[in-house]
Amino acid sequence: MTELLTAAQMRAIEQAAIESGEVTGLELMERAGRGVVEAIFEEWPELAQAGRGASPSGSPGYLGPEETGTAFKAVVLCGPGNNGGDGFVVARLLKDRGWQVEVLLYGNAEKLPPDARVNYERWVELGEVGELKASSFPNLWDVHFDLVCDALFGTGLTRPIEGDAGEVLKQLRLAVWPGDRAGRPFERFVSIDVPSALCSDSGQVLEGSAGGLAHFRADLTVSFHRAKLGHFLQYGPELTGKLRIVSLGLSDGPVRFREIVRTTRFVSEGVREKAEGFHKYAHGHALILAGASGKGGAARLSARGALRIGAGLVTVAPTPGALQENAARLDAIMLSPVGDAQALEAMLADKRLNALCLGPGLGQDRARELVPVALAAKRATVLDADALTAFADHPAALFEMVHETCVLTPHAGEFARLFPDISEKLNAPATKGPAYSKVDATREAAARAGCVVLFKGPDTVIAAPDGRCSINWAAYERSAPWLATAGSGDVLAGFITGLMARGFDPMQAAESAAWLHVECALEFGPGLIAEDLPEMLPRVFRKLGV
Repeated sequence: MTELLTAAQMRAIEQAAIESGEVTGLELMERAGRGVVEAIFEEWPELAQAGRGASPSGSPGYLGPEETGTAFKAVVLCGPGNNGGDGFVVARLLKDRGWQVEVLLYGNAEKLPPDARVNYERWVELGEVGELKASSFPNLWDVHFDLVCDALFGTGLTRPIEGDAGEVLKQLRLAVWPGDRAGRPFERFVSIDVPSALCSDSGQVLEGSAGGLAHFRADLTVSFHRAKLGHFLQYGPELTGKLRIVSLGLSDGPVRFREIVRTTRFVSEGVREKAEGFHKYAHGHALILAGASGKGGAARLSARGALRIGAGLVTVAPTPGALQENAARLDAIMLSPVGDAQALEAMLADKRLNALCLGPGLGQDRARELVPVALAAKRATVLDADALTAFADHPAALFEMVHETCVLTPHAGEFARLFPDISEKLNAPATKGPAYSKVDATREAAARAGCVVLFKGPDTVIAAPDGRCSINWAAYERSAPWLATAGSGDVLAGFITGLMARGFDPMQAAESAAWLHVECALEFGPGLIAEDLPEMLPRVFRKLGV
């Protein structure tokens, strides 16, 4: 589990360290710049080969171009804030390694923050600083650079990208956007903190007068202390490239625990594991409500997921007319028909049924009839698909019925139907940071509904009414695009239900199920269909030692 920070939280951490005397702002900037250079050399070891002897400023490890016959070339694009100050440090350290470095500044050097100004002056002792504007780029394209470093705006971009700033970023996009790499003037592109124009809190592209064209993809992004929310949300993974986190030697002291968003992982501490001597009812009995004949596939996928993930028993409850169809497809999973609300109420008299799943293939009319009965029973309950859409006309009625042991699992369309005003804010164009994020939206939805909400997507966000929040990301090394297949969400609903039957609390079940869902997809690989997901669980569990 990894902690993720907003720009404001990162500033608070740095400010607390500075005010305590633990470190100065200038020292933090030096650590950041040095961390960027080290990350560059770790990512591209061939760039570190200019290395022995003494540099012009006295640093060891320098072999000049007159000795190597070649010199690496870099252009560092510095912005008007502390991100630009980091860039000046990077430029100086590369110069110390024998690189030919060109530095361009967007903005007025006289208005740089104090620490950035100091590093600007240190660089001026070594080389020139050119003016960065849109007209600079045609000239830059005539030069082959081994590296371009984006130190323009970083995490602190709170103003709209307008005028020349938008044109600069648009020209930069044209220079580095993936395509014919051989035709790019820059071989390697590195961003400090986040690619400029990407909101570090939301992962949205900040739009200004240049519109949506003012963004680009980095090959490597180097951030500090902790990853930021925007690295994992929306367009963040696409634009960040490879993400490297550099330690600045700081603690998270001033940030409160429940304010920090974390990435998910499988957590089983405190949950009774299956062991010799326990009977099946000790591990819960999950009930999956199913629909009419010809509509049972989704519920069967959920049931298979619940059983594989460890529920002691799983029962599918279709309409009486669909009993034979389901019997032909199910063996270890039991069947018990439920025709109406009265039949469900009678079934729930059995207190051993401790986790319920309603929605996959249920049908909206059937959902409107059965969901109130299920929620009145106060069992751990997952509401998905039809169980959510059935209340799109009056979501408040659903929220009045749900309780704290419920999990709602909407995808973007279902989320918009249940929380139209929140969805509208989330989908509004972002013009400046910090923009409203999927984390903000899911937290607000969970508070309104009064239960855990799992907002599905490659950047699945899970939030509880008390503000706890996590992101289950299927990006970077966990990218699993083949999860976008019919029925995968039904399996996820079954995973959550099975874990709650086992005794996981709703937040723990949602986080663990979402993490396992991606791990199963990674275990199988391309060609995945929904039926494959539960069958990968034994392999994943063996790897985890469960």
